Amino acid sequence: MSDYPVLDKVIASLQGSAPTLQFLRDLHAEALAEEPFVSTNNDLSVALDKFVALDPDKSALVYLLLRTSGARHVVEAGTSFGVSTIYLALAVGQNATAQNAPGKVIATENEAHKAARARENWKKAGVEVEPWIELREGDLRETLKTGLPEQVDFVLLDIWTPLALPALSLVKSRLRPGALVVVDNFDAAASGYKDLRAYFDDPANNFRRTTAPYDGGLCIVVYMGN
Repeated sequence: MSDYPVLDKVIASLQGSAPTLQFLRDLHAEALAEEPFVSTNNDLSVALDKFVALDPDKSALVYLLLRTSGARHVVEAGTSFGVSTIYLALAVGQNATAQNAPGKVIATENEAHKAARARENWKKAGVEVEPWIELREGDLRETLKTGLPEQVDFVLLDIWTPLALPALSLVKSRLRPGALVVVDNFDAAASGYKDLRAYFDDPANNFRRTTAPYDGGLCIVVYMGN
């Protein structure tokens, strides 16, 4: 048993090799030892050396949503040290293998040292993870302009709040009907997500949302299509 009992439950919900799951457990333990950080309009310099990782129980839910929906093309806005990306890549790889079809997690990170640590973590996570990830380093308002899959199945927004709506706007034209969008800390960072909330709630944009009662609020959104 670990020092964080929630990790035992989370890891038990995942499919993967023992070494990969143990490495993921170790990364989460390291992240949980940090002071929590909620991304709003505050000075981001305090987060430059933090994991800023999705909580383990939220990560497990994201993994299960991906598996049950069969998602193979995912965009992650806000990769940081790449912990949540491991969950995304595990699910995408398993779905793609089961469907005998391609799949990819497009991860985004603006900070070079975080991108380097993420790559290192994915390499250590192994072949179940690393081959399924494409990291786009730099400002996502530029890196997501081109080269997206024809259809995107899932978007994870766990990023500085002013960049959430720009990221979604770049991806929206590629969302398939039924695609999911998950936004972390939707309640805790409500002021920062004001524009994103209005965008989701505008009937013209064809989204339907609910907020799951996880710590900080986890918004789960379905794109209904045009």
